[in-house]
Amino acid sequence: MHLLGKIAVAGLAFAVLGGTAYGYQNLHALDEVSRDSVIDADGGTGPGEQPADGSLDILLVGRDSRTDKEGKPLPADVLRELRAGANGDDLTDTLIVLRIPNGTHDVKAFSIPRDSYVSMPGGKGKINAAFGRAKAAEAKRQRDSGETDKAKIDQAALTAARRGTRQAVEDLTGVKIDHFAEVNLLSFAEISKAVGGVDVCLKSATKDKNSGADFPAGPQRISGADALAFVRQRDGLPGTDFARVRRQQVFLAGLARQVLSAGTLADPGKLSDLIDAVKRSVVLDASWNLLDFVSQMRGVSGGGIRFETIPVVNRDYRYDQDNPRATAVQVDPAAVKSFAAGLIGSAAPKAPPAAPVTVDISNAGPKEGLAARVAGFLGEHGFAKGTTGNTGARRTSLVTFGADLAQRGAEVAKLLGGLSTQESAAVPPGHIEVVLGSVYAGPGTTGGGGAPAAGDDPITSSGVVCVD
Repeated sequence: MHLLGKIAVAGLAFAVLGGTAYGYQNLHALDEVSRDSVIDADGGTGPGEQPADGSLDILLVGRDSRTDKEGKPLPADVLRELRAGANGDDLTDTLIVLRIPNGTHDVKAFSIPRDSYVSMPGGKGKINAAFGRAKAAEAKRQRDSGETDKAKIDQAALTAARRGTRQAVEDLTGVKIDHFAEVNLLSFAEISKAVGGVDVCLKSATKDKNSGADFPAGPQRISGADALAFVRQRDGLPGTDFARVRRQQVFLAGLARQVLSAGTLADPGKLSDLIDAVKRSVVLDASWNLLDFVSQMRGVSGGGIRFETIPVVNRDYRYDQDNPRATAVQVDPAAVKSFAAGLIGSAAPKAPPAAPVTVDISNAGPKEGLAARVAGFLGEHGFAKGTTGNTGARRTSLVTFGADLAQRGAEVAKLLGGLSTQESAAVPPGHIEVVLGSVYAGPGTTGGGGAPAAGDDPITSSGVVCVD
């Protein structure tokens, strides 16, 4: 829901690269976009935007907020049009990191599920709460220090909230965020209308009163309130939040395709509407020099944007013993960091094992073909394919191995999203055994950071993919 700010800028960047005076003039018009001090002063990138970590990284944040970019409540008639209701809170509904590697590589974007359970100031919690926690803490600090000007308190709290979200993402992923873009419900609807709608495709018809979604099956073009409903729906979808993440990815891929099309770049009216929508509603970090960003985009190949999701350990993590109904998404920070680093090819190369290591995989969950897909994924990382098949139902996953393969077993567990491990003398020599439980959500499943599930095509900006 926030790739929008970045994609809008990217579209204008390509207009500049096309040499059109109109595009260049309007890029300067974006100097009027709202700014905030989100990025640390000593962490800014140098001229040409070639960061030392090998990638320009942009955090795209979509807020489930019923306020405008300055924190003022949206009018009742606007809320009715958006079908958003009057109640909102300080949560980030969408978090996507856009990685633009130095040189001529394709752009990679990865989603962070909003319920990812992480460490942050105030104690562990869902990552979407980092915004509200930091906001409330700063507002209290301002009042305790004697500040009475509400506007100053609110602005300081918003800045702290954005910085808190950025820090939570950096701590989880190991990625140094270079730039920040934020949109809310209103800006999302306005930007989608400005580009003339976005092409999407649904596998089946769906209807949900909570989000306002009411869509037929098949390809269709959506904008405004319908676009907002499309990316907000989770009730009635298989995988709920993970299905919503995939909805958001396919919509943003379509938005990128639409912005970069000749129909938008060559249409002064659409470009003007897009710029106006961005200026009204998008918040960027104060350090983002858009002309430098254009220079960085010159080095990006035309392969488009590919969307993925961080690996997760457990989608149904019961993190509170006193409230067993409370659930979150369990993640392994080490696996997430390895995944994020691998998107720009900076993951440490693995030395070949002294002897072949075979991985036998049993599927203890309901996903058909999962064991074979995971075997294929491990094969890409140097492990030999052993037996694959189904086994008795089991909720959690487990990797077992002999004492001599403890290091390689730990490697398999990490590759699959941080699975539990166990040493066992019963495992045949040269083998590692993996049982995939019903809540397994690593590579080979939708939203697991690796290969897509059967029937789920990779999402890129090069074409329309049908989703649930």
